[in-house]
Amino acid sequence: MKAIVQNNYGGPETLALQDIPAPVAGDDDVLVEVRAAALNAWDWHMMRGDPYLSRLMVGAPRRPKRTVRGRDLAGVVAAVGRNVTEFRPGDEVYGDLGSAEGAFAEFAAVPKGQVARKPAGLTFEEAAAVPLAANTALMGVRDVADVQAGQRVLVNGASGGVGTFAVQLAKAFGAHVTAVCSTRNVDLVRGLGADAVVDYTREDFTTERYDVVFDLVGNRSLTSLRRAAGPRGTVVLSGGGVYGGGSVVGPVGLIVRGQLLNAFVRQRLVVLGESPNTRNLDALRDLIEAGRVTPVVDRTYPLTDAAAAIRYVEEEHARAKVVLSM
Repeated sequence: MKAIVQNNYGGPETLALQDIPAPVAGDDDVLVEVRAAALNAWDWHMMRGDPYLSRLMVGAPRRPKRTVRGRDLAGVVAAVGRNVTEFRPGDEVYGDLGSAEGAFAEFAAVPKGQVARKPAGLTFEEAAAVPLAANTALMGVRDVADVQAGQRVLVNGASGGVGTFAVQLAKAFGAHVTAVCSTRNVDLVRGLGADAVVDYTREDFTTERYDVVFDLVGNRSLTSLRRAAGPRGTVVLSGGGVYGGGSVVGPVGLIVRGQLLNAFVRQRLVVLGESPNTRNLDALRDLIEAGRVTPVVDRTYPLTDAAAAIRYVEEEHARAKVVLSM
């Protein structure tokens, strides 16, 4: 099969289209013929091994542990393992490979607990844009922040992959949502349902107070984020975006400071994490099919142009999601 392979850390030039053996479904796996795969900040960080601390965290200080990038996919079931009864060949599915990666390829073996039936009405490209970003947003809004109807929620990085879903999900939970983005993305986030928009090139969002502050960028100090949250608000720290490169700890420093300070302040300073699972993918499918959440795809590239796609994410500040089509 054809796949995008990377043997050394570096920029998009380290990605190469190669023929490699197709994976085989294990007993608990679903083998998916990939029709589309989405790019995430994760892919950029794993490609460059940046921040450097991430290399140690995945046990690969010198070269990538996984040679095929990509987590999010949508496609058609080609085969199932002997312990899989939930799916059968021909089913249209979407899912998240997690840290195993391997979605930038014609076939991928996905654990059965990380894949679900594709939302009806979505193209494969739209469905591939959902899993990692939307699940992260769902876990942040519902599980970490416990957003309630009537609360004031701010999303810093509202036009990004996670941000576009966070805006919609917070609205779906009944919150008043303020979206922070650049000038060119104001209309986009308004169209997603944001009640108010702060253009960070012209205004400082920390002058207002919110019940929940989602920081999806990592470009503001912990002090300023806490100021926006007020004396008893919640600050959700992620900072999973794409940076300039060459950092040692990246957003980890901000997150660690938040965790250490959390025990000594009235505010809640919590970390936004993500773990792929079928239950959340099913919940997201229900929200999508009900018309309450819609994935936004900025651009689509063929698999052969994966390097150009990730270069666009790096250099052009892509809006929402960028997707590879097989």
